[in-house]
Amino acid sequence: MTVPAPYDSVEILGMIGTADASEIRPSTGPVVDPDYTARFARAHEDGGFDRVLIGYGSGWSEGTQVAAFAAAHTERLGLLVAHRPGVVHPTLASRTFTTLDHFSKGRVALNIVTGGNDTEQRREGDYLPHDERYARTDEYLQVLRQSWDTRGPRDFEGSYYRFEGFDPQVHPYQDRHLELFFGGSSTAAYAVGAKHADTYMLWGEPLAETGEQIATVAREAESAGRTTPPRTSVSFRPILGRTDEEAWERAHGILATINGAVGAAFKEKVGRIHPQQGQGPQNAGSQRLLAVAEKGDVHDRCLWTPTTTAVGGGGNSTALVGSPETVAAAILDYVEIGVNTVLIRGYDPLQDAIDYGRDLLPLVRQELAHRAGTARAS
Repeated sequence: MTVPAPYDSVEILGMIGTADASEIRPSTGPVVDPDYTARFARAHEDGGFDRVLIGYGSGWSEGTQVAAFAAAHTERLGLLVAHRPGVVHPTLASRTFTTLDHFSKGRVALNIVTGGNDTEQRREGDYLPHDERYARTDEYLQVLRQSWDTRGPRDFEGSYYRFEGFDPQVHPYQDRHLELFFGGSSTAAYAVGAKHADTYMLWGEPLAETGEQIATVAREAESAGRTTPPRTSVSFRPILGRTDEEAWERAHGILATINGAVGAAFKEKVGRIHPQQGQGPQNAGSQRLLAVAEKGDVHDRCLWTPTTTAVGGGGNSTALVGSPETVAAAILDYVEIGVNTVLIRGYDPLQDAIDYGRDLLPLVRQELAHRAGTARAS
């Protein structure tokens, strides 16, 4: 059984990139556009987002550099940096992120992405099979947590990492708890993520399926000896309109673009990154999204899945379609089943972030404050 998240602790996340591109917007400029990146980050800060995710790909802009740049152009915005264990040694990673945490004055968190596609992993020299990658991540996170939370030299000898006398001198800013976010929907992912994560990240499935995943993570956390489970994050692609009818018209236009020439170019690029997608995605999260899409186009209040089918299940690709009031109500439905964190990003990335901040977030926060007050009064 799931229970509502504490209303006054719900976070709203966005996502930034270094170029103006999406499934419906072909990238025509440089891979790294500093002016766009700064405007994108400031749009999220001005819109009242708590944090932004900076994603990870083997050929993408390096995330800690993007985070440092975003930190320099904002004042309070949190920076959730996606990080793939196994690419660098955990002793270096521990110092990289604590150093960034100091320069940003305590705004850094990590999103651990172990990796669900063999071809993408091999681009960075990682040839371990899926479950073994998660076993390595388990060791990796042990090293990070100990490096951040304890003092003095230490040795470590595991199956994947070994070192002697490591003595990190830089710890998280003001000795705070540097948070770990974690993604994955396989059995191996649940076991490792439930053990280490502060927040467990899921893609946007219907309420029933999301509740099942929350329960699974809670059981794994209990098995790992935790007294409280991780927080839960769910990711969506909201498509807003002034009315529900206008939003649905826009949604079908977006789908047509994805299924047209622009979308074909995007899917070709995705195919180069994930060649197996013609045979179906390897990662469990995408498989789950496609299974949901096969059950129907619309779920619950306004969760829409054809966008997922159109991109072969890649990434967080399910949409919430409607007026700001409808989408706000849908987000709150997830809070009621125990979701603490909601990540939203649009198909028109910068303008959608501005629109979310102006039209959607105030409604969500107003209702959260109302429900928090009602809960305290009762």
